[in-house]
Amino acid sequence: MTQTLRPLAACIALTTLSAAPALAADSLTEALENSETKLHLRTRFEDVDQDGVESSSALTQKTRLTFQSGTFNNMSFLLEMDDTTALTDVDYNDGTGINTDTAVIADPEGTEVNQVYVNYQMGGTKARYGRQRILLDNQRFVGGVGWRQNEQTFDALSLTNKSLENIDLFYAYVHNVNRIFGEGSPAGDHNHETHLLNASFSGLGAGKLVGYGYLIENKTAQVFSSDTFGLRWEGKLSESLGYNLEYASQTDAGDNPMDYSADYMLAEGVAGVQKFKFKLGYEVLGSDDGNAAFTTSLATLHAFQGWTDKFLGTPATGVEDLYVSAGHPVGPVNLTVVYHSLSANEGDMDYGNELGLVAGTKVGPVGLTFKYADYSADDYATDTRKLWLMAAMTF
Repeated sequence: MTQTLRPLAACIALTTLSAAPALAADSLTEALENSETKLHLRTRFEDVDQDGVESSSALTQKTRLTFQSGTFNNMSFLLEMDDTTALTDVDYNDGTGINTDTAVIADPEGTEVNQVYVNYQMGGTKARYGRQRILLDNQRFVGGVGWRQNEQTFDALSLTNKSLENIDLFYAYVHNVNRIFGEGSPAGDHNHETHLLNASFSGLGAGKLVGYGYLIENKTAQVFSSDTFGLRWEGKLSESLGYNLEYASQTDAGDNPMDYSADYMLAEGVAGVQKFKFKLGYEVLGSDDGNAAFTTSLATLHAFQGWTDKFLGTPATGVEDLYVSAGHPVGPVNLTVVYHSLSANEGDMDYGNELGLVAGTKVGPVGLTFKYADYSADDYATDTRKLWLMAAMTF
């Protein structure tokens, strides 16, 4: 760990040791009686029409079974199993190296442990060891890729502390990342020696200030090794008007073969007018003279720069994304339209633009989603259209 991060890590550790004990269950039997089991089902049809490759479609079923124990002596346990099954022939590129002449639908079949961890809670401090979900801030840098049928999780030791008023502290040491491609794929697991630190202060009244340091050393794919330090401000002007400002600086780390330095910037405004919800934003993933660019290899990438996923890897010339969205309920259906204008940070390339539409509603316990995205290429990638129909429920 670098000298910059040692004081914050020490602060977290000290706060962990000094936290007051929490109330414990009277017996192990009582803790087991307080356990909870959930079943989550998600059925999805995805169709991809992409210039240059054969179109593809997939009908897949995700089944998730989660067991959460009660707490005894400040300790609890969670086990979560996921299964992804194709309900039709797998004649599409599922991201594992098959059917490479077809468009990618990154939902490979497989059954695996999604989460399994021991949790220790004492006062305002929580320690968690094992395979776990880590979602930081808006998941731009660290997230779970929850849109895909196989979620991204982390084999890690994490510490969370909320014992100080208006202050949240988080630290994790990650030694493996379980990626969306599954255990059966060579790209499914990336070995790490990664440190994640995130601290926030919400006592300013006008918003929340977040500082972070993400020291990523990816032993499997060193090109993703980087050190990132940044600040995020989540401001609030009124109940219906807010804004987000963020800046981060990134350099290569570990044995990354690239030698680079790049910046990240975000300016975003959000507003609610009656039942309308509007968002206007400008995001920059900077470039180092066109040789290498700012990367976010642990992010929930599908949520950013368009739903057609044309920018899962940042081009060497960087990305500038000007986007706007508008949402409004129509009866029981929530509708949102999103538009992205994407261009290079280095040079004058206009990458393209994307228009997206999502509609969601609930019928009894079943959540229904329609989602469509259309990317029109100018100087980057190819024209791509994606359609999703999804039904999900939890028991």
